[in-house]
Amino acid sequence: MSPACHLVILAKAPVMGRVKTRLGRAIGAVEATRACRVMLAALLRRLGRDRRWTTWLAVSPDAAARPAWWQGSTRLRLIGQGSGDLGARMQSLFARLPPGPVVIIGADIPAIAPADIAAAFQALAGHDAVFGPASDGGYWLVGLSRRRPQHPFGAVRWSSPHALADTRANLAGRRVVLLRELSDVDSAEDHRAWRAGPQRFS
Repeated sequence: MSPACHLVILAKAPVMGRVKTRLGRAIGAVEATRACRVMLAALLRRLGRDRRWTTWLAVSPDAAARPAWWQGSTRLRLIGQGSGDLGARMQSLFARLPPGPVVIIGADIPAIAPADIAAAFQALAGHDAVFGPASDGGYWLVGLSRRRPQHPFGAVRWSSPHALADTRANLAGRRVVLLRELSDVDSAEDHRAWRAGPQRFS
């Protein structure tokens, strides 16, 4: 691994009513926004200073891609996510970043550890793609080696139990590795588990 490996953390500007809306319906918008901010800050502390890769904070909306919005992000590279659905935005990031393998993660998976990111980049040394499966049928991590053109996000049923299967189908014939399964914080039950301790939340 080297700084030529690129870790991208997807994050929305932490504005109440615009982040973790599903969670907000269960626990209230104020607490959901607070949880979003706390999880992101913890993730940046764990991963953003690791010298084994370059960390990018890809933010939405693009207008929020300025340091004043993001405390503790001065060592990170800020970039807008761009437009379109999740697949279009991720495909754009894979296309825009400098050469080298790219791994993309979300900001609401508390159990992600530096060892998970290291394992993803190690997998990409000999494979075309890597995924971190989520318990709901989606994925918390996707990485591409970018050694040859890859377009895995077409016709993916996002926010459904089919998201990972659909994405893998687009990579038929490619060498794919799966990491450990983790969960995000989307429900009141998830929130209680996270408050009990991120180390228990997996």
